[in-house]
Amino acid sequence: MAKCDEGYLCEVCGEDVASLVDSDLYLRYVIGMIDPEVLHTSKERHLRCNPALAQFIVDEKFAPVIAEGHFDKRELDPQFVSEREQVVTRGWHRLRELVSLDLPIIEYPLPEVLERIRSKSGYYPER
Repeated sequence: MAKCDEGYLCEVCGEDVASLVDSDLYLRYVIGMIDPEVLHTSKERHLRCNPALAQFIVDEKFAPVIAEGHFDKRELDPQFVSEREQVVTRGWHRLRELVSLDLPIIEYPLPEVLERIRSKSGYYPER
């Protein structure tokens, strides 16, 4: 089977990441942790297969995740945790929106991330 026919396989569990809302890769892209230049070469994971990030999604539609060990948000600075929860949860909400939108990938990120990408690259997509 050709690589493009395989879909996106989780580097942790090996299963297909079938939905955008389950994608660690696209959440990281939407919140600005991954540059668009390396999106196509970055590894994919299910959100739940990356508890260090998933624990920051705070929404009744997303069952809480606990990251044991040094990256457990209960052990981190409360101000950092609050800020991280806001950004990561907004990113997850954005993924949920994107499922029903027909946008080019470059327009997936949150507005402030998109602005940083545009100012860095000088790229302004037509709307």
